[in-house]
Amino acid sequence: MNIVFFGTSEFAMVVLRKLIDSGHKIMAVVTKPDRQKGRRLKVSPSPVKVLAQAKKIAVFQPDDASSRESVVYLKRLNAGLFVVVAFGQILKKEVLDIPKFCCVNIHSSLLPKYRGAAPTNWTIMNGETVSGVTIIRMNEKTDEGDIILVKETAIDKEETNITLNEKLADIGADALIETIALIESGKAKFAGQDDSAATVAPKLKKEDGLIDWNESAVKIRNKVRALIPWPGAYTHFNGKTLKILKAEVLGSGDGKGACGEVVDIIRHKGIVIRTGKGNLLVQYIQIEAKKPFDTDAFLCGHKVPIGCRFGP
Repeated sequence: MNIVFFGTSEFAMVVLRKLIDSGHKIMAVVTKPDRQKGRRLKVSPSPVKVLAQAKKIAVFQPDDASSRESVVYLKRLNAGLFVVVAFGQILKKEVLDIPKFCCVNIHSSLLPKYRGAAPTNWTIMNGETVSGVTIIRMNEKTDEGDIILVKETAIDKEETNITLNEKLADIGADALIETIALIESGKAKFAGQDDSAATVAPKLKKEDGLIDWNESAVKIRNKVRALIPWPGAYTHFNGKTLKILKAEVLGSGDGKGACGEVVDIIRHKGIVIRTGKGNLLVQYIQIEAKKPFDTDAFLCGHKVPIGCRFGP
């Protein structure tokens, strides 16, 4: 199959690598223009571009993949299939109609649940125990195309957004190879989504990471797991932002102390903070402008008396 691959992120790079290894012909890779990154604002290519160049695959980086110039370029490639994975641009109907067969997308949720830009984050934040990937035939509506293939996987209680993305990238890559075989053989089936069961996973904002200590310890821990690496689950301590990078739930019932109050410090284990339901054992943290520390190291340089409160 002659394929044009659209993608930008690390997730997309994993899929592209497996697609290349499968023997399909990648006519070109379409990825976002190089962007400034880091504190020094160094212009850097996307992970997908780096891989494509290493494999000597043509790279196309339009500001708008649906522009007239882009359409002309894409038509010239005579591709059988467009594959879109974490690309970051919406494709118009004129582009979706170009390939001989169709345009497919790998979405990292069990559609129609968690349509949108941040499915793994919201899946973990909402305490789901199962996730997966869905491969769809794209239409003009975001994540609403007909379903071709679904693969499920359990979410481990220690799973973070990073580890879940890594797992789903591998699952999605294998599912894509299977999907292409179905399309080539004419055996692919296309099932419409049940819009009444749809939920959304909107793009994250920094304020989504702010911890409300009135919520339960379970919910706060889910936020910690879900929002790594950005924006992070954060609170405030002595006027500075404090990210919580790892935590465990201690008990599920009520206890003494106000929400956000330090009720215990357990040596070599962590700082115990009261929540709206149960206590949270904070194990790994990062205060503003500093490197991450385990709580023992943090306590060596900061006074955290029992009874003090985290928060605004």
